[in-house]
Amino acid sequence: MRAYKAKAVERIELPDREAREHYLREAGYNAFNLDADAVFIDLLTDSGTGTMSDEQWAALLRGDESYAGSESFQRLESAVADVMGFERIVPAHQGRGAENVLYGALISKGDYVPNNTHFDTTRAHITNAGGEPVDCPIESEPGDPFQGNLDVDGVRELASEVGAERIPAVVVTITNNSLAGQPVSIENLREARTVANDLDARLVIDACRFAENAYFVTQRETEFAGESVADVAREQLAVADAIVMSGKKDGLANVGGFVGVRADDDELYEQARQRGILYEGFTTYGGMAGRDLEAMAVGLREAVEETYVESRVEQVAELGELLQEVGVPIRTPTGGHAVYVDAGEFLPSIPHEEFPGQALVCALYREGGVRGVELGELAFPGTERDQLVRLCLPRRTYFRDHLEHVAETFAAVAERREELPGYEIVDEPEMKELRHFSAELRPIE
Repeated sequence: MRAYKAKAVERIELPDREAREHYLREAGYNAFNLDADAVFIDLLTDSGTGTMSDEQWAALLRGDESYAGSESFQRLESAVADVMGFERIVPAHQGRGAENVLYGALISKGDYVPNNTHFDTTRAHITNAGGEPVDCPIESEPGDPFQGNLDVDGVRELASEVGAERIPAVVVTITNNSLAGQPVSIENLREARTVANDLDARLVIDACRFAENAYFVTQRETEFAGESVADVAREQLAVADAIVMSGKKDGLANVGGFVGVRADDDELYEQARQRGILYEGFTTYGGMAGRDLEAMAVGLREAVEETYVESRVEQVAELGELLQEVGVPIRTPTGGHAVYVDAGEFLPSIPHEEFPGQALVCALYREGGVRGVELGELAFPGTERDQLVRLCLPRRTYFRDHLEHVAETFAAVAERREELPGYEIVDEPEMKELRHFSAELRPIE
């Protein structure tokens, strides 16, 4: 059962099929280029797209828009300390701003950065700083409880190949967005802490979905059975030297982010603070309005409430069940923020170099005005990943009839799957790590 009720609504409308065909063609067959009002059910991302609570809306009116010394910043700082255990933060306009601040401070040319799996902007920021991002996911089977874990032995092998001195940081992303939103165990985080110590590297946690990860830990890790999500959330982050956070996910806000640094790490904090001033804004606003700081401060506290996070994860599982009922192959168990469809299995006649994930994204929009995102060869070129389509649920936004429409759309696509073409790129940016955001494609005749 949903742990909320609606206090405001927005009208949505499904454009007719002819219009959808036109919009898709004009967008260069890239869902990122579609106008939002042309989309009926928007599952492109959960980043900043959720519905804020009445308490968050009320907090907006408290926004202190002072350039320096904002009271709103102090309230965010207090919330981060209480909920996440980090007393010093450097605010940023969103998660990728925080990545720029932190990784620009940590990484030098020629460095290597292992991660359980880098997501797109993380990979791009590390590359931009002169580093080499290295994915170290564990090998797992469907149904394994913590498929998002870091391969600690893989990190050690990397260190033996390149030298420990060239690994300034070990990064763990919770949950593992690139690997179907799968959670990471606290046991694995402790192992990551040990290997970081052995390498004299900092342990960084990408914490943007920390509350969802904590919920999975309470459900799947025996040591923490019966513990509260709030307590586990702090416990899992306690092993980290620093965190990078997008407040647009488990901050339940529409914008914002920050870097968290331990109180005893003066060097890293000062480096991050100065980069924050240069790229984001002064230390007590960091590219956010005071009202945005207030909304995130409230949202962080709401994110670890049992009723909220349970209903959040259950809704994702509900979508997964509806898709399985119509024969859609998905990654199981479902993650905390999205359902990941195996587009390669769903469209076996389309080879990976013709982007089966993108073909499915286009077909979903064409059939039912549903917008998802490809996380396969287009988003991660040359990485030999599975061809996935991510269906991200905005927080506290959609209801069951919306999910049923998504399942019905998949069923309609399945009936025509043999007719679907592959795609080829017409135009793409120079930085291939970010090409899926703006590339233009066309169907292969």
